[in-house]
Amino acid sequence: MSFENTDVFVVGGGPAGLVAAIAARRQGARVTLADGARPPIDKACGEGLMPQGVRALARLGIELPSADSHPIQGVEFFTRDRSAGAKFSQGFGLGVRRTKLHNFLLKAASIWGVRLLWNSPVSALDASSAFVGDKRLRFDYLIGADGGSSTVSSAMGFKAARLQDKRFGFRRHFAAAPWSDCVQVYWAPGFQVYVTPVGDGQVGVAVISRNSKLRVAPAVSYFPNLARRLRAAEPTSAERGSASVSRRLPRVTRGNVALVGDASGSLDAITGDGLSLAFEQAEALGDALRDGDLSIYEAAHRRIRRVPSLMSSALLAMDRYPLLNSLVMRGLAAKPTIFSQLLNFHTTSELPVQRLA
Repeated sequence: MSFENTDVFVVGGGPAGLVAAIAARRQGARVTLADGARPPIDKACGEGLMPQGVRALARLGIELPSADSHPIQGVEFFTRDRSAGAKFSQGFGLGVRRTKLHNFLLKAASIWGVRLLWNSPVSALDASSAFVGDKRLRFDYLIGADGGSSTVSSAMGFKAARLQDKRFGFRRHFAAAPWSDCVQVYWAPGFQVYVTPVGDGQVGVAVISRNSKLRVAPAVSYFPNLARRLRAAEPTSAERGSASVSRRLPRVTRGNVALVGDASGSLDAITGDGLSLAFEQAEALGDALRDGDLSIYEAAHRRIRRVPSLMSSALLAMDRYPLLNSLVMRGLAAKPTIFSQLLNFHTTSELPVQRLA
C-alpha cells in the first residue's frame, strides 16, 4: 500500500467534476480527480447550456470551440395551436453534444494540471483519505461530483435528499440543419419535446414525461410540423434514457467535504438548467476553496439554485395542469414582452423593471 497526497480530491469525472477541478486548480490547489468510468462519459440530457452557464465557464477561462457547439439565442414554446418565443437579453446559450463537451473539459483540465485517474473506482472513503485502486490518497478537501446516487454523500454522512419530483427523459440526435437559433419546447398533455441545435447539421431531440415508456418517435408524431421536419432526417445516435429528478439536500457541505452538480441536488430537466447550475456551483466552490471557508459555498449554492427552482416549479405546474398551460401560452403569445422579461429573470436573476400586467 502506497500513500499519495493532494490538496483537493474530486470524485466524479463528469462535466461538474471536471469544472470543479479546474476551478480549484485555478486557485493554486493540487487537484486529483478519479472516476470509475472511461471518457468520454455520455448521458441522456437536452445538451443545452444556458447563458449563465456560458458566462460561468468564461469567468473560469473556458470557452467551447465554435466548431463543436451551436449558439442558442433564446427559447420558443409551441403547442398544437399556439407559439411564443423570446431572446436572451444578455449573452447566448450553447447547444453541444455531451461527448464533445466532456472531451473538451477533459483536455482543459489536463492543461490546467489536474491529475486525472480514469477507470479508478474509489473505496474506503473517509474525511481525509480514500483508496483509489490499491493506493491510498490523502487530501485536505473532498468534492463529491458523483451524481444523484453520490457515494461521497452517503459515505460522509450527508442527510438524504428530499425527492420532490421524478420524470423520465429520452434523447436522440438527427442529421438535420437547425431551423431555429432557439431551443424549442413543444408542449403536449403530459410531456414535452425539446429540440436543441448541437451543430450546423445536427439537432438533439429529447422527450420528458412521467411515462417511463414514452420514447422520442411517438412523442414527435404528436406535433405534425415537427414530425414533418424530422421525417427525412437520419438518426445519428442511439436513443438513450435517464430519470429527470428534482431533489434537494438540507446541506451541501459538511466539514471539509462539498457536493457539486447532481450530487448536491437536482432540478427537473424542464428548465434546461442542469449544466449551468453545475458550472456556477463549481465557480463558487473554487472561490470558497481559495478562502478556505466552505460556508461561502453553502450560501452561494442556495443563491444559485433559487431562481431556477422557482422557474422549475412554475413550468412543472404547466405540465400538470392543462388549463394553466393553455392560459399561460395564451398570455405569452399575446404579450411577448412578458416572455422576454421572464426569460431575462431566469437567465440573469434580475427582476423585471416593467409591470407584467
